Amino acid sequence: MTPDIDVDNLIDNMATEIDGFTSANSIDAYQLVGIRTGGVWLASRLQEKLGRAEPIGELNINFYRDDFSQIGLHPQVEASHLPFAIDGQHIVLIDDVLLSGRTVRAAMNEIFDYGRPASIVLAVLIDLGRRDLPIKPDITGTELALVKSERVKLIGPDNLHIQIQQINPK
Repeated sequence: MTPDIDVDNLIDNMATEIDGFTSANSIDAYQLVGIRTGGVWLASRLQEKLGRAEPIGELNINFYRDDFSQIGLHPQVEASHLPFAIDGQHIVLIDDVLLSGRTVRAAMNEIFDYGRPASIVLAVLIDLGRRDLPIKPDITGTELALVKSERVKLIGPDNLHIQIQQINPK
């Protein structure tokens, strides 16, 4: 059963939290960077809500995954696109779902390959609270608890909504 989650409302709240977090931490200028695919959709929507004209960055972390040797290369891998210098920038890293923390770790590895940011703020739409790595979001849309046979997916980019899918546990 798909929970009744208002994604638009969560994005509004996340935009407010980003404004509050950056203000409280004296961050006047920052760049939005989304992790493909859902994080890019969210970054685009947050850019609009925050009234920002700067282009967003897009990360494709496939080459940085620690399970790359197990899953292989997807034939449609596209390069990351960061239309600004990373050195000295404050980065708001955006992802749709935080589970193990491995995607975020891979994204940070890629960001550091481009340069040394002043800081990275992590914003996620959904935090599932099951980590393999000590990574915690600074900004969270909502928290969900799922059973092992379920996974959550952000469907979009138009009419963004959440879908809970049944999977076969291994």
